Amino acid sequence: MSAHQALTHLVPLAAKELDENKVTPGVLGFIVFAVMAVGVWLLMKSMNRHMGKVDFEEAPEAPAAAGTETKAGKSTR
Repeated sequence: MSAHQALTHLVPLAAKELDENKVTPGVLGFIVFAVMAVGVWLLMKSMNRHMGKVDFEEAPEAPAAAGTETKAGKSTR
């Protein structure tokens, strides 16, 4: 409930400073942008850590034996 009260006190202050010819994102816009940037940075750091744990080795291709069928169901001969 205190957050709601704090916002109701800030809204009249913002309205007094509002110039109809000049509208900017202000401090709140900067804070939202900064929080989103920090969140993206943390997500990228976490993804990097998880990708580092992946142990992927590509299996070598097995040579096709003569006379066997391919995936399309046709003979290779």
